[in-house]
Amino acid sequence: MEDYLDPRNAEGMPSLADSAFAMDFLLSVKNGIRNYGFAITETANPELRRIFHKQMEAAIDLHTEIADLMIKKGWLHPHNFKEQYPVDMKAAETAVQIAKLNLYPNDTDRQGMFATPNQ
Repeated sequence: MEDYLDPRNAEGMPSLADSAFAMDFLLSVKNGIRNYGFAITETANPELRRIFHKQMEAAIDLHTEIADLMIKKGWLHPHNFKEQYPVDMKAAETAVQIAKLNLYPNDTDRQGMFATPNQ
């Protein structure tokens, strides 16, 4: 049975989820940095420009922290394609496996599949 309720399909998910969340956060911060850059060039108010610039610098620092964490955890290899490629392939394979799961199984009874005390 290949459905999302099967506990076998959760193996390794916490670490994969952590790396996916971190990458999403990294990309969101990067997008924010880009938007601050646009905002700085679009405003004529010097005080507002300083505020945007300060916020952009904070976002750049946050991007560095997230990237450093991801590198330390082995989730990101920005300077080594040969190391990054297997990480990206694993993420892509996992996404395909999740897409193939039966989200609406006919049988949703999972009695006996989980380690629960006898009642």
